[in-house]
Amino acid sequence: MSCAFDLRHYRELIEAAGAYTWATFDREPRAGDLFLRHDVDLSLDAALVMARLESELGARATYLLMPESRFYNLGSHDGRDAIAELRHLGHPVGLHAAYPNMQLDDRFDPVIAWHNPDPDHMSKPVAGAVNVMAPPWFAKGHYRSDSNQHWREGCPHDELAAGSFEWLQLLIHPEIWVYEGMTMRETMEKMLEAKRDEFVEALIDDRVDMT
Repeated sequence: MSCAFDLRHYRELIEAAGAYTWATFDREPRAGDLFLRHDVDLSLDAALVMARLESELGARATYLLMPESRFYNLGSHDGRDAIAELRHLGHPVGLHAAYPNMQLDDRFDPVIAWHNPDPDHMSKPVAGAVNVMAPPWFAKGHYRSDSNQHWREGCPHDELAAGSFEWLQLLIHPEIWVYEGMTMRETMEKMLEAKRDEFVEALIDDRVDMT
C-alpha cells in the first residue's frame, strides 16, 4: 500500500475506518466516533467527486463551503447544484468562513471552520454555531489534517485500521486527492489544467466562438 494523495488511497482510508461511527458536529464526541471534515478551499468539482465516493462506501462527511471563495461561486447554478447534491448524498454542509465574516444562512448547518485562521481566533467559541476547531471537537491526539499535502503526524491509515484512536476529527481537502500530483505544486497545476477545460466549455456554452 502506498500512502499517496490520490483517490485510490483515499478509498483505503475510508475502508480502514470501518469500525468507527461516522459522526457529525451536531453532538459532542463519543468513543468510536470519526468526524470526517472537508474544508472546500478551491474546488466544488473535487468535493463532489469525493462525496460520491464516500456515499458509495457508506461514509458520511461534513462539507464546509466558502461564500467568499475566490475560486468558486455558491450563488451560481453550479454552486446551488453542488449544495443540493451534497445534501442528497447525506452529507451535512457547513460554513468555511474568512474571519471575522460569518454569514450563516439557510444554505448551511450551524457548523463553522475559519479559513486560514490565526491562533488568536481559531478555537474561540462562535455564537449560534459549532466551531469545529474548538473543544471538545478539537483536542490533542484526536485530530489529523492533510493540509498542504502533508500529514504532520503521519498518514492515519494504519491507526484507523487498528482502531488506535479513541475518536478522531479527520480534516481532508478534496482537491489534494482528486487532482493528483507528487507535490502540492504539481497537484495545483493539475487542478489548473482541469479548470482551463471547464472555462473553455463555459465559453462555448455562452456562445463564444472557440474555433
